[in-house]
Amino acid sequence: MAAHSDRPIFVIGCPRSGTTLLQLMLHSHQRIAIPAETRFLLPAYASRRGFGDLRRPDNRRALAEWIVGRKESKFHDLGLDSAQVIDEIVAGPPTLGSALGIVFRAYARRFGKPRWGDKRPSYFKHVDVLRRMWPDAQFVHLIRDGRDCVASLKEMPWYNQDSYHAICAWREAVDFGRRYARRLGPDAYYELQYERLVADPSTELAGLCGFLGEEYDSRMTEPQEIARLTVPANKKWHSLTQDAVTSGRIGSWVHRLEPWEIALAESALGSRLREYGYELSGGGRASITQIAHLARVAAHRRTTQHKRVIRDQLVRRCEPGPVISRLGPQDVGRPAQDLRTVSPRP
Repeated sequence: MAAHSDRPIFVIGCPRSGTTLLQLMLHSHQRIAIPAETRFLLPAYASRRGFGDLRRPDNRRALAEWIVGRKESKFHDLGLDSAQVIDEIVAGPPTLGSALGIVFRAYARRFGKPRWGDKRPSYFKHVDVLRRMWPDAQFVHLIRDGRDCVASLKEMPWYNQDSYHAICAWREAVDFGRRYARRLGPDAYYELQYERLVADPSTELAGLCGFLGEEYDSRMTEPQEIARLTVPANKKWHSLTQDAVTSGRIGSWVHRLEPWEIALAESALGSRLREYGYELSGGGRASITQIAHLARVAAHRRTTQHKRVIRDQLVRRCEPGPVISRLGPQDVGRPAQDLRTVSPRP
């Protein structure tokens, strides 16, 4: 085995692809710590002009206080001492990537682990941003049958879109992934399929560890042990992560989707589904009206994404400083008890 890596790991994929399960599996590895969704990374990047030149300690402090105090973020779930994190950011390198990396590094140290990562499905749209801050990052893309993703999304209490948007989201995730595979290459981009992962966790996780440059850790196949400690009770949609890994949900779209949704999904996603080995039902055809509406939804989503990219390019021209992380090697193996931590909220 080659020398251990400390490259950041980002888990991406269409929402409801099983990314939380994969995050828990990775977090169960003896060297890797990946929290649940933190929700401060992309907002910090989007707000970077507002923090000014981070070469000024007072600006770094303002950024640090924003990270730990912002109501919309999940910093409080990390179980870290806010004052200590603020002090580390103020004393750290004067870049946004460094400041954010310090938070994730502190989380990894809490568990005595040297390597950190982050998980958020929507990161699949922002790989370029993540690579600006961490050029050596590795991306793990989890892909699940698009029909199961659509079925699961429409049942989520937090999902405020319809099946048309859900179908587009899966197609976008797959298409973004194809581009990343070409641009990043096999050293930085890796695909897993949910169905194979839950059917044969040890084999699939061993392959993933090979990509990450890590030795396989058999504890990864029992993520329910970590889930029972870390998944908040109010997130009912993640309750299955507290049970043993199972393939029981594979193909449940057959009973969870309406016939018209199946027909539309297979019309829009057919070639991509087949590419990943998912068989089509062959039943029914989407109407012209439904296909036209899906095309309008897809066009609107493309426009929104394009506007985001243009805005970011404009902001890059007047950034107050570099965003790339300048953190050195992590404190490998530093015991968690050496750090001041607080218990995460239930």
